Amino acid sequence: MLRQILLVYFVAINLFSFGLCGWDKRAAKRGARRVPERRLLAFCALGGSPAFLLGMALFHHKTRKPKFFVGVPLILAVQLAALLLALRYL
Repeated sequence: MLRQILLVYFVAINLFSFGLCGWDKRAAKRGARRVPERRLLAFCALGGSPAFLLGMALFHHKTRKPKFFVGVPLILAVQLAALLLALRYL
């Protein structure tokens, strides 16, 4: 049951993060109101880093900002390490 809930959460947060990346790129092109960088990184930290990283590559978004091209892969690496530790000890 817990694994199913976590899987649904993981899929949902990643879909949302990917969409948020695309939304922000579209807003950037149109000169519209943008999503704050802090919020983008928060969704990465909440588990959406794999999809956000994919969105960065597909939308060519935030790829020149060190906060993102270093930060998002770093967040993902920490999350993967935590997942491997959890799987080992649970």
